[in-house]
Amino acid sequence: MVDHVLDVDNLIQRLLEAHKLQQQQAQESRKKGKLKEIFSHDFMVRGCRPGKSVPMPEEEIRALCLKSREIFLQQPILLELEAPLKICGDIHGQYTDLLRLFEYGGFPPEANYLFLGDYVDRGKQSLETICLLLAYKIKYPENFFLLRGNHECASINRIYGFYDECKRRYNVKLWKTFTDCFNCLPIAAIIDEKIFCCHGGLSPDLNHMEQIKRIMRPTDVPDTGLLCDLLWSDPDKDVKGWGENDRGVSFTFGVDIVAKFLLVHELDLICRAHQVVEDGYEFFARRSLVTLFSAPTTVASLTTPVE
Repeated sequence: MVDHVLDVDNLIQRLLEAHKLQQQQAQESRKKGKLKEIFSHDFMVRGCRPGKSVPMPEEEIRALCLKSREIFLQQPILLELEAPLKICGDIHGQYTDLLRLFEYGGFPPEANYLFLGDYVDRGKQSLETICLLLAYKIKYPENFFLLRGNHECASINRIYGFYDECKRRYNVKLWKTFTDCFNCLPIAAIIDEKIFCCHGGLSPDLNHMEQIKRIMRPTDVPDTGLLCDLLWSDPDKDVKGWGENDRGVSFTFGVDIVAKFLLVHELDLICRAHQVVEDGYEFFARRSLVTLFSAPTTVASLTTPVE
């Protein structure tokens, strides 16, 4: 039934073509000095104006969630990946910036990707963003990877925009379908046995990687503990050891914690997202940790290639 409803190639094509046509038409209009025409009926693409929603049948989105959920559960909760691949930080519903990422780094399968979470909320096109990402996951399951962020959690995206977008464009039932899908996302990844990747950061409860592997899915994100920390914690140069987090959730951790973690687990680098950083990336602890944020309006440093 899912395969009958879902044509992934067609969905990807529609999502990409709608945006491409909108860009071309906006550019032509600017050249003519007629910006107002961008918003005219003649410039609509399949019922969408630039920056507005791409029509997708509800049953198609539901099938997309069910199929990708199935793939997530077939793959480990702690992914073991190999370079080369490009690592991307928060997207937050900024669909145009997501497409710029692919224009810059190569559209799948031209390049392999690992996204570190926070696909929804805040931006205006969370649905287009998450649907394209899930579609690519289904089409290229061994080359395209998505980790869970703290916004892939019902209690958070209920407040910060995704729930409202689903309710406005479809219904609450579809939002619950996404929640079921998000509850099955992998939590962390290790690249070439040397780079540890997660959305948030380290946890005082994390002593060995088997603990991550033992987390059972589907699962919500608890208020405390290992899973919570991996999605919520932050590095802090002014902290030694573990500190209180101003977010009111999880902890902050210092340079000493990073050094100890890398030494114990024989790793070289921690790669995480979760915080807005200038230029799209920022190093910490003598370049032994890097924070990525991929939702700015510029593209200069939106992806970090791992060779």
